[in-house]
Amino acid sequence: MQIMSINYLVIEGNIGAGKTTLAQMIGRKFQAKLVLEQFADNPFLPRFYENQAQYSFPLEMAFLAERYNQLNRELSHFELFSPFTVSDYFFMKSLIFAQNTLQVDEYNLYRQFFTIIYDKMPKPDLYVYLHKDTDLLLKNIALRGRNYESFITKAYLEKIAQGYFNYFRQQLDFPVLIIDANGLDFVNRPGDFDRIVESIFENTYNIAVHRILL
Repeated sequence: MQIMSINYLVIEGNIGAGKTTLAQMIGRKFQAKLVLEQFADNPFLPRFYENQAQYSFPLEMAFLAERYNQLNRELSHFELFSPFTVSDYFFMKSLIFAQNTLQVDEYNLYRQFFTIIYDKMPKPDLYVYLHKDTDLLLKNIALRGRNYESFITKAYLEKIAQGYFNYFRQQLDFPVLIIDANGLDFVNRPGDFDRIVESIFENTYNIAVHRILL
């Protein structure tokens, strides 16, 4: 496996796709430095799901500031005994969610702040996107039982998924590995986890967007 060719690995996906769990499992397997999004610290998140129109802009601005501060802090320090860094989000996530939650004038203002910051952020050596159908996402969201997530709708998840795929079609900054995770259970089936790991470390630099159907 080409572990040394990856210094910064991102695991992403829609809400409920299992990105944090997979990032944690990879971190444990390779003793990698783990960077997890601190979404629970955002005071606007519960209120956003109840009233998106009122709280979308302060929510997205708070996420923008927190993500920048965390990634800037974590990625600026080299870990001597960690082979690479794995994160369960990338800074571009801010723009993908914002364009699906903000009004046009709010989004245009938000994008100005985002662009200034994004150009200075480190880019991943590989970006992995876990794709799951919306019904499975809703099932996973219900199973973890966060009260504020009960307001998440199928339509909202579909908009977020479309935002990700629109982004993949136009970005050329780093390779993207898209994994269809609908038939995978990498938590309870070790073989599924091993296949994902092999896909990540054996397909790092093939093409800009590489779709893996496991």
